[in-house]
Amino acid sequence: MLPGSLSNGDMSAETQRTDGSLVAVVNTETVPDHEITAALGIARGNVVRARNVGRDITQGLRNLAGGELKAYSTLLADARDQAIERMEADAVAMGADAVVNVRMETSEITQGGSEVIAYGTAVRLD
Repeated sequence: MLPGSLSNGDMSAETQRTDGSLVAVVNTETVPDHEITAALGIARGNVVRARNVGRDITQGLRNLAGGELKAYSTLLADARDQAIERMEADAVAMGADAVVNVRMETSEITQGGSEVIAYGTAVRLD
């Protein structure tokens, strides 16, 4: 990841496009010092992750004592990062210079399995 890249809930980032230019990823409606010239559609990326049995046993014991379930925190942080990377790739494929109004959601889709989705509006900048 580049300096200033999106990680652990920070909602602003930059990443390299294949042609060398930057894609800005922000949770605001605009990109500072740029004008949006075209809205290209919704860029999205999702990932579905499942817990594993070994991790469930150790985290279940930790849950009895209280405190952070670090293995699950790491699992969700990795899933968020991967969803954002996939959203960025989707935006680049659309020819976008940036993704604005970025949002993230998490939902349980099966017992022990969660989906993380990142989405926003892919735009072209001046």
